[in-house]
Amino acid sequence: MIINFLKYRKTYYVFSGILIVASLIFVLIFGLKLGIDFTGGSIMELVFDNQLPSNETIKENLADLGLGEIIIQPTSGNGVILRLGHVDEPTHREILKRLEGAKEQSFEAIGPTIGKELTRKTKTAIILALLAIASYVAFAFRRVSHPAKPWQYGLATLVSLFHDIIIPLGAFAILGKFYNVEINISFIAAMLTILGFSVHDTIVVFDRIRENLLKRTSVSFEESINQGLNQTLVRSVNTVLTVLLTLFALYFFGGESLKYFALTLIIGIISGTYSSIFIASPLIFSWVNLRRKGY
Repeated sequence: MIINFLKYRKTYYVFSGILIVASLIFVLIFGLKLGIDFTGGSIMELVFDNQLPSNETIKENLADLGLGEIIIQPTSGNGVILRLGHVDEPTHREILKRLEGAKEQSFEAIGPTIGKELTRKTKTAIILALLAIASYVAFAFRRVSHPAKPWQYGLATLVSLFHDIIIPLGAFAILGKFYNVEINISFIAAMLTILGFSVHDTIVVFDRIRENLLKRTSVSFEESINQGLNQTLVRSVNTVLTVLLTLFALYFFGGESLKYFALTLIIGIISGTYSSIFIASPLIFSWVNLRRKGY
């Protein structure tokens, strides 16, 4: 039985459009809570010997040190992570002195200059990655110029990648607003991983469509796309389920440092699998239809 994926393509567009618009609104209204990797500051991971004090108690003990906003994030057991502005070594020792019964697990300080440089390089890396991916896809499909043009495959890939990037950003805008979850370097690593996973899945589908077009010239473009999607559906589902099992294990058992890295990948990979099947290929078909109608 061949599933007609293209029949409900307008429904896919509306659903994805709602997710994208909502994510953009969340990012614009709430913003992204940048971690010290980008803004500069200090992060301390502590474990208390006895009962974990309340957030209010910790802030009261450190109130007169002029630390500015202190973000407190509990970890497993009696652990806690403190995120605060840049502190010098005397202030660092004073914090440990005032939090009685606390043992320091790690301490990290990043200057604002390094944070700004990292922000600039991150933007550059993502832009270059997107351009390289679109160029590669257009080049790889240069021999399939009918009925869709090679550049349309590249553009469809870019649209699906934008879809896969903006949805995790929207989710983390909400998490940052209500749960103080920060964007750090591990989030960027996860986003670049999502780009690679998504484009790989999309190219597999495109490649099967290309084979169908080259081997069976009597078959319509719509039939070639539906056949390609049906031929890759089981592979895509099996792949994403296997990956998600690993990521959920990391999320629940990998500790605080891996929790949001895994969550980013979970959201992005689900989004990427959806877009490679329900967005990228239907978009190409819609563009070809519009051209045939004279638009």
